[in-house]
Amino acid sequence: MAPDKENKSSSKNKSLNEPSAFTRFRKDWIEPVLIAFVLAMIIRSFIMAPFKIPSGSMEDTLLVGDQLMAVKFTYGFRIPFGDSFIVRFSDPKPGQVIVFKYPRDPSKDFIKRCIAVAGQSVEIKDKKVFVDDVEIALPKHVKFLESASYPIHMGARDNMEKFTVPEDHMFMMGDNRDNSNDSRFWGFVPYENIVGKAVIVWWSWNHDVPMYDVLHRVRWGRIFNLIR
Repeated sequence: MAPDKENKSSSKNKSLNEPSAFTRFRKDWIEPVLIAFVLAMIIRSFIMAPFKIPSGSMEDTLLVGDQLMAVKFTYGFRIPFGDSFIVRFSDPKPGQVIVFKYPRDPSKDFIKRCIAVAGQSVEIKDKKVFVDDVEIALPKHVKFLESASYPIHMGARDNMEKFTVPEDHMFMMGDNRDNSNDSRFWGFVPYENIVGKAVIVWWSWNHDVPMYDVLHRVRWGRIFNLIR
């Protein structure tokens, strides 16, 4: 065969073997994006998810502007986009900081500290919390805005009669005890409402500092702090 015919044949075969522009686009862009999306959904549904603190109900354990990660498989795996657990590993424990769906509006995520779980008794006397008739120690960064203790007829903030947490429920309170919308006012949280256990603050903005002052707006000392 003549050299020019061989070159033409070789070029033709080469062009036939080269992937099309769409194939290259699919492999270089579409497939990686789809894989990344699926992985992100798996991580968010089963492993962990980010949350932002919008209010001061957990001060000074968590501050407004803290951004944290909650581990979703601590208590088990649940059906994606559903409330039912596929597998349950463990129940929540008193003292743990937990992200959960607000019982009165499941579209909202709340974060509070678990005070008592199913079967335990709870009583509040002059701001002191008793679980199974034993006064529980205050969390390290808990705070009270007022020293005065309101009597029970003025509300449940500082005094509550003794009660028992029902099955598959937990009693939650914020660490900012005088300024927290929690189980004292709207009742118990079902286990099925649990989103995950809060474990670490991965970023924190101080919104009282101007945006242009980034050096001081970032709370550097809170980054990667474990939540206890």
